[in-house]
Amino acid sequence: MYEVPEGANVVRFDAGEANPKQAEFYRSTALYTGYGGARGGGKTHAVRIRAVWGALEYPGIRILIVRRTYPELLENHIEPMRKLVPPELAEYAASIHMMRFLNGSTIRFGHYNGEDSELEYQGQEYDWIFMDEATQFTEQQFRILGGCLRGVGPAPKRFYLTMNPGGIGHRWVKRLFIDRDFRTNAANPEEDENPEDYRFIFARLEDNKPLMASSPAYVQMLSSLPERLRAAHRYGDWNALSGAYFDEFSEARHVLAPFPIPGSWRRYRSFDYGLDMFACYWTAVAPSGHCFVYREFCAPGLIVPEAARALLANTGADERIEITFAPPDIWARQKTDGKTMAESFLLCGVPIARSSNSRVQGHMLLKQMLADMPDGRPGLLVFRNCRHLIGDMQAIQADDANPNDCAKEPHDVTHTVDALRYFAVSRVLPPEGGTEAPRGAAFGGDGDADYGSFMTGGEAGAGYIGGT
Repeated sequence: MYEVPEGANVVRFDAGEANPKQAEFYRSTALYTGYGGARGGGKTHAVRIRAVWGALEYPGIRILIVRRTYPELLENHIEPMRKLVPPELAEYAASIHMMRFLNGSTIRFGHYNGEDSELEYQGQEYDWIFMDEATQFTEQQFRILGGCLRGVGPAPKRFYLTMNPGGIGHRWVKRLFIDRDFRTNAANPEEDENPEDYRFIFARLEDNKPLMASSPAYVQMLSSLPERLRAAHRYGDWNALSGAYFDEFSEARHVLAPFPIPGSWRRYRSFDYGLDMFACYWTAVAPSGHCFVYREFCAPGLIVPEAARALLANTGADERIEITFAPPDIWARQKTDGKTMAESFLLCGVPIARSSNSRVQGHMLLKQMLADMPDGRPGLLVFRNCRHLIGDMQAIQADDANPNDCAKEPHDVTHTVDALRYFAVSRVLPPEGGTEAPRGAAFGGDGDADYGSFMTGGEAGAGYIGGT
């Protein structure tokens, strides 16, 4: 209960009773506080109450509450808060989506609409930011909004996030708040992520006793979901929805320790090129048809000659590459000189072949390659050193409009998958040769024989002709 003097009267703001997890959220002093897990834990209500409390506690504070879309913002925050806050304490300016308090504090309600919003938020200053449903945002959007957390006001700087498993932001939210896997940069320590800045408060449905009592149908609905969704939404399991599109991808089955690739296996390269990221993969095909992704190179900010040099530097001097597959837009003529990037790669010593840009076909072929072949082993396996690809295969989501395709956002997890897709979609015909991969080195064993040696004991010699 807050009592605010207003002339000769006292205006009371009743925030209601907080459950223990909401109270913990209100008391947090971390720079970044994450709150969530299972659905129905009372996260959105906690955002509304904490924002109003902050506006009353710190006169003149500037607060931002952001959701992905305006309809979500209107339904979950604007309309409930207009009913929650007495008009004697604040008025709502609909034209600018802002609640102005009589003590000078403001709460702005914002939504995030792609690149236009990035330009809009750059340069703005807030003391507190609430990102509701953070897994609907990309990490880049989180960082851009984090850049608005500044100013000279007396209020402590705080960034509050609510979250459930799943969505385009699942990977970065899980990394920071669940796995606590923080990055360091020896070249620029200013970019280091400080573990003390991040705190996570896990909320269960059981923490929200009023909802449990008033809406048994909601509880039943969550409990009736398919297994993976039930684990994520009913119980807040952050591992249940990792890899929503490639749900068949499993580190236990598809990732293995590197081993020497037999010299007889055909090797291919495939890459996705852009200034934001150059991602290249080396894939070896066993005579059985099993494909092994054995090397990766990923780096941003490379012009074509630099990308070509990096590709060649990461290819062995005696390594024979059959074909290097590239996206079709590499053949588009540049407005500056009329040349294509394909020509530039060729002049740098990298001849390339045009792959298909059929997204659905390529992604579906990748899913087929992840399935087991007749010998019971997956058709596509990835060496453990290809960490970017492994993480992105787990993170990339299905497209909401077309479940047969991958989502194009967040864009930073699509480059590696696209690079491998260009290999998959170009591999229409199965390789000639045997029907089973060698069981030695090919699957982590001790043997080092190639397929021919394994099946026939080597090439025929004079002894074979003579019958001895």
